[in-house]
Amino acid sequence: MKCMAPRYCGLNGVSIDHTHQINRRKNSMDIKDIMNIVDMDDAKFDDKHLNRRQFLIGSAAVAGSIFLASCGGQSTTTGSGTSTTTKKYTIALVQGVKGDPFYVTMQKGAQAEADKLGATLIVDGPAQFDATLQTPIVDALIARKVDAMIIAACDKQAMIAPLQRANDAGIKVISVDTFIGNGDYTSGPVTFPLSYIGSDNVQGGMIAGQSIIKAIGGKGKIYIQNVKPGISTTDQREQGCKAAIQATNGAVTLVGVNYNNDSAATAAEQTSALLRRVPDLSGIFGTNLFSAEGAAQAVKNANKQGTIKIANFDAPVQSITDLRNKVVDIVIAQLPSEMGKTAVDYAVQALNGNTSGLKKRVPTGYVVIDRTNVDTPEAQNAIYKSS
Repeated sequence: MKCMAPRYCGLNGVSIDHTHQINRRKNSMDIKDIMNIVDMDDAKFDDKHLNRRQFLIGSAAVAGSIFLASCGGQSTTTGSGTSTTTKKYTIALVQGVKGDPFYVTMQKGAQAEADKLGATLIVDGPAQFDATLQTPIVDALIARKVDAMIIAACDKQAMIAPLQRANDAGIKVISVDTFIGNGDYTSGPVTFPLSYIGSDNVQGGMIAGQSIIKAIGGKGKIYIQNVKPGISTTDQREQGCKAAIQATNGAVTLVGVNYNNDSAATAAEQTSALLRRVPDLSGIFGTNLFSAEGAAQAVKNANKQGTIKIANFDAPVQSITDLRNKVVDIVIAQLPSEMGKTAVDYAVQALNGNTSGLKKRVPTGYVVIDRTNVDTPEAQNAIYKSS
């Protein structure tokens, strides 16, 4: 199956181009369209080529990248095909926030691959998604002289200097989920990280926006519940959703964006206040786990479930419960386990000196879940783990 970054692959191996070109499309998409974006010439959404059954977006690209990553492993192969064991490495996984089901799921994937390759995995993360709390963790790992650091940076600018110190100390640095600088590690302002492994978040935000627009009948008022400016992933999801709204040429309006500092309670309070100001609100996009949970709680408290359409980014158990109970209408699940697994593969390859096949950008894709496919194996496997 041929699929090379930075293009995604559908189940039939048909590539999907970058989303920044998709905003040429003016029309809204049906949920069945969103779930199966395939055969997209010039990166345009083309309804006639879509099929609901093919909703596992990017899975083939992930499989391809993982295959490439695992070729290096913790062992090398001689010309005769004999494997030879290499040094046992210590790899650190620095989460964006400790205990978040997204990062718990990422840890499981990373740990499984570390065990497979014979590496030692150290896992740590701040209690809040905050660069001032994450920086001391990075500095402690530098002092500990870990071999590689896999990190979901809490801020794309504030974490540059701490990670530069890690790189200068000879530690291999790999970004997962979030990036630093502008994420272009080939020609951007920050190039020292080995790779950025994570979802195409502009595309994810675009699809979330398109799904809400379709659900509200192509016109109405939409509200975005976000974390805080400066986080690479959620900044891009907001960007993608805004592009989808703009493409309606005024039929849909954005009534506001609030930032909850990664607190579901704050998100609920802000959404409740918005509902009092805008009683005819049509839809909400929650850009991450806590944003979506808080927004959904506010909608339930206002007894407006079913009336206000919600798209959730991230797939904790509560979001799936809300989907079943018709509080939310679509859940976009990332693949954090694959991010962790691929990052460990890349770290071991780099430490073994096998860097020629490593890509600076590895998109991991996502699974789009609604009430028609929530019980399929693909959707069930994409739900995040809490422990």
